[in-house]
Amino acid sequence: MPPRQFDGSRVRAVRRGKDLGQKELGAEVGVTGPAVARWESGQDFPKGEKLPAIAAALGQPLDVLFPHDGPPDLQLLRCDAGLSVAQAAAIIGTSRTPVSNAESGRRRLADAYVQPLAAAYEVTEAELLAAQDCSFGHRPRTSRDDQVSAPRTIGEKINYLLEHGYVSQEAPSDEEIARAVNAHAGGTAVTTDDIVALRTGAATEASDVVRAGLADALQVDAALFQDDAEVNPAARELLEAIRFLGSIHRGQILGLAARGNGGGLSAEMIANINDLVGELKHKLPEVPDGD
Repeated sequence: MPPRQFDGSRVRAVRRGKDLGQKELGAEVGVTGPAVARWESGQDFPKGEKLPAIAAALGQPLDVLFPHDGPPDLQLLRCDAGLSVAQAAAIIGTSRTPVSNAESGRRRLADAYVQPLAAAYEVTEAELLAAQDCSFGHRPRTSRDDQVSAPRTIGEKINYLLEHGYVSQEAPSDEEIARAVNAHAGGTAVTTDDIVALRTGAATEASDVVRAGLADALQVDAALFQDDAEVNPAARELLEAIRFLGSIHRGQILGLAARGNGGGLSAEMIANINDLVGELKHKLPEVPDGD
């Protein structure tokens, strides 16, 4: 899988919203139409270095269409630059081995490779070295680690729920969300493009009818979408609980049973547990599905 989160159904919905065919999208990113069809159906995933081109072809911000967890590692920097391992190796005049070893946390880059790779990835040398630390399991603290962050805007809330709220089922596509909102409204209140615009931040306003429909479509209390102010403590705890349960489902917490929140865990405490999960994610192997 690519280092960023890839949702084929969302790519399909955005592509259709742009009135773009699979063959046309494939031509934009250098693959065939059938390859795009396999991505969208979940049968295959694009290489990570293809994601910037896909996002550009669909007119979407990379971080919105293909989000990622935690600080960037070397693989993410390379892929975001649109480079394969072979292309990155060619830039520093070596075989693929030094690049692959550094990305997999086996051997750090030679000092002579840092500056040319940083330039190729369009980051500073300090950012490249920090990403290398992440590849070796050393996750730096950021200002985000020191506070409980919660989505504020309508788009941030939609994206948060889509990312963390569907741990055992496929998240609804933009088209499906629009259909559910319209069903709740009893008429045409939004289009698929309207949902895309909200999620990407291109639009920030929505009527009360649409906000109520979004809450119904995403199975949360209507109060969460009432305005774009900071969510209240109860809603914030709900959001943290959603993220926490998602972490458990993905196997990022080992040996910890979810016993509910009857013990009075605060939103801050749950957020701290989530931060620990983020630390573990960079140090522990992925747990296979079903284990």
